[in-house]
Amino acid sequence: MEDISPLQAFRRVCNLRMLAGVYYFCLLHATSRSLTWFGDSDRDIGDALFDLVRFSRQSLLTGLSLMLMVALAEAVLAGRRWKLPAALAVQAGAVGLGAALGTFLRYTVAAMEDPGMPVKAGWVASTIAIWTLLGGMAYALLRVSRAQREGRAQLTQLFREREALKAQQTEAQLSALHAQIEPHFLFNTLANVKRLYETQPERGRNMLVALIAYLRAALPGMRRHESTLADELELVRHYLAILQMRMGERLSFDIAAPPELLTARLPTLVLPTLVENAIKHGLSPLPEGGRIEISAHPMADGGVTIEVADNGQGFGAASGGTGVGLANTRARLAARFGDAAVLELEAARPRGVVARVRLPVEALS
Repeated sequence: MEDISPLQAFRRVCNLRMLAGVYYFCLLHATSRSLTWFGDSDRDIGDALFDLVRFSRQSLLTGLSLMLMVALAEAVLAGRRWKLPAALAVQAGAVGLGAALGTFLRYTVAAMEDPGMPVKAGWVASTIAIWTLLGGMAYALLRVSRAQREGRAQLTQLFREREALKAQQTEAQLSALHAQIEPHFLFNTLANVKRLYETQPERGRNMLVALIAYLRAALPGMRRHESTLADELELVRHYLAILQMRMGERLSFDIAAPPELLTARLPTLVLPTLVENAIKHGLSPLPEGGRIEISAHPMADGGVTIEVADNGQGFGAASGGTGVGLANTRARLAARFGDAAVLELEAARPRGVVARVRLPVEALS
């Protein structure tokens, strides 16, 4: 149960909305009682209407007394950890006291109008009993309704906390996956430099200079979780230029993307990982090498499609596409965009593989 001050607890019962509810209930109670008066042929319509107004007033006195006592009981219980029997005793006492006070006020007002009216013990007892029952039922409904509202509020809060934890978990997973992809990408590149250094030292030195320039441009962004298509294409261009120094005529490439798509956001190193996969599993095994084409296209729903196509050896025993790079790339896309972003691999014609990344429209927003 939420902790509130006694004044707040009192106002939660004594307010205009509750007052209107009490008024309409008392009016309904008086109307149900007056049906017998309007059906009495010995009484005219004027007397019946007068009795309706008088009985509504009397019922309202009792209803307001009950509301006041219940509000006081809520103020007493607020901010204290009462045991259930004690709390029930306070609530039951408030209802009984409210019914008794209302009955006393009703008799006082009636006695002012008719000073000679005798006190009827049976009427007093039955009135207190009836209004205690009605007040207890209303109080119980009030508590049940409040417990339901508090339960819904707690569920909403728990849902928000769960979403916050999911966001933190996603961020942690993204950081872990990103930490795996960085060495995967860099170590393979350095391995290429090492092999070229062993076979052609002059070209190896040139490639090392180019790699240093590439790393100087790439490393500041590698610790970011998110990049833009323009930055990714620039990294890929540097990377392919470095590999082209090693492979020579065995590697050619083309990059094409409309300017309006260059601001699309995606996890960092997605494109370099796909290009590296195409080189390693598609072109490198072939003596003649091949070509890589990178392109970006708008989708009909406002999203972006990015393709890395090669004319390498295609799917086979050595290029199943199940390496850590592709697996982590899929996981990072899912962590960033959920099911709205996908990574697809399909066979190219007449030979090769097309890696296709579909980004939702929110990537451009």
